[in-house]
Parts: sequence; structure tokens; C-alpha cells
Amino acid sequence: MAKNTNRLGRVNEEIKKSVSEVINYELKNPDVTGMVSVTKVKVTPDLRYAKIYVSVLNSKNLDKTIQGLKDSAGFIRSKVAKTVNLRITPELVFEYDDSILYGEKIDNILKEIKEGKK
Repeated sequence: MAKNTNRLGRVNEEIKKSVSEVINYELKNPDVTGMVSVTKVKVTPDLRYAKIYVSVLNSKNLDKTIQGLKDSAGFIRSKVAKTVNLRITPELVFEYDDSILYGEKIDNILKEIKEGKK
């Protein structure tokens, strides 16, 4: 079983790297604005689906950017298929990852608490 989880981990990393490159250098969708970072990739054990978690900074419209990524999933998948050597390239499912904003919020709360104790 451990061997399979190692493989999944490697597949996750390869897809993450490949999707990042496609989004940053090849994607020409005008709806995708701002800096899009792939934070995590989770591939199902059967390699049919890959959940791509993205965080977006400085976007004109966050919803439009996420929708633009979803609309471009086929294009991104075809580019990933050329770089990641798998029999079946997983279906890409984009999810917004708000963990960075959540972390920022917690940092701000902690700062307020710290400043309040002085």
C-alpha cells in the first residue's frame, strides 16, 4: 500500500508543476486575471480525477478567474497530457483554496491580541 501512496504523491507533484506552468505561461483566457498559484493537487487513487486547489492574488474578479480556469480545464488537461506521462490524464477539477486568506485572518487576530496585552 505504501508504494501506491508514494506513486500518488509523485503524480500529484508532477501534475501540480505541469498545471502551474500551463496556467502561468500558456493560458490565454482573458477571464483569468491576477496571480494564480496551484497550492495543492489531489488525484483520486484510480487517477481519473485531479482536484486542483488554486489561490488567486490581485484578481480583478475572483469568481470570473475561477470560472475561467474551469472553462479552460480541457485545454490545460491536453497540455498536461503532453508533459505528464500517464496512460489516462485525469479530469481536472478546479477549487478555490482560501487557506492563505484564512491564515492571514488568523495572523491579524493574533496581532490584535498581542497588541491588546501591551
